[in-house]
Amino acid sequence: MKPVETLYLGIQDYQKTYEAMQEFTKHRDAQTPDQIWVLEHPAVFTLGLAGDMNHLLKHNTDIPLVKVDRGGQITYHGPGQIMIYILYDLKRLGIYVKELVFRIEEAVIRALAHFQIDAQRVAGAPGIYIQENHPKFAGAKIAALGLKVTRHCSYHGLALNVKMDLEPFKFINPCGYPGLQTIDMDSLGVKVDTKEVATVLVAQLQLQLK
Repeated sequence: MKPVETLYLGIQDYQKTYEAMQEFTKHRDAQTPDQIWVLEHPAVFTLGLAGDMNHLLKHNTDIPLVKVDRGGQITYHGPGQIMIYILYDLKRLGIYVKELVFRIEEAVIRALAHFQIDAQRVAGAPGIYIQENHPKFAGAKIAALGLKVTRHCSYHGLALNVKMDLEPFKFINPCGYPGLQTIDMDSLGVKVDTKEVATVLVAQLQLQLK
């Protein structure tokens, strides 16, 4: 198996990245190496295939909304949030979507533990949340997942909030959950730049997805 290629792409437009993922997946073959794309997006709302526009609570903003072919409801992406797109051949890896989600979540939990943040899964709600014993931010969401699988190949991926403007999350029901609190690492007292977090997170993903 060819080694996974990791691309650090800086700040990239969401729509162009989305189209590039589709093209990569459409034209890849059995010999194409898997890739991990690491980047950030300018402010944007995204809405999944079955998304309900009623979860957009404030319409008169300058933040664009893009409808995409992942699962899930509405979410927000912006500067200071690490986006990692996982372009893997699941058939070659020998796993299915449910196992892929579990492994991605495990990588996020372990990466956050590296920075002394205790996080957990919540049954029936994909993503990663602050553990219930936290005195102030118990149950707050710190990472979101949005996946799509075509021809046994995954694209889309995960978003981890490092140090970002959290105000736009108040304009939506994050991932379709009214009142869900969203948090970032900075608000939890972890002062670290996105590059360092990305390095740790990519290393954990590579460990889990092998």
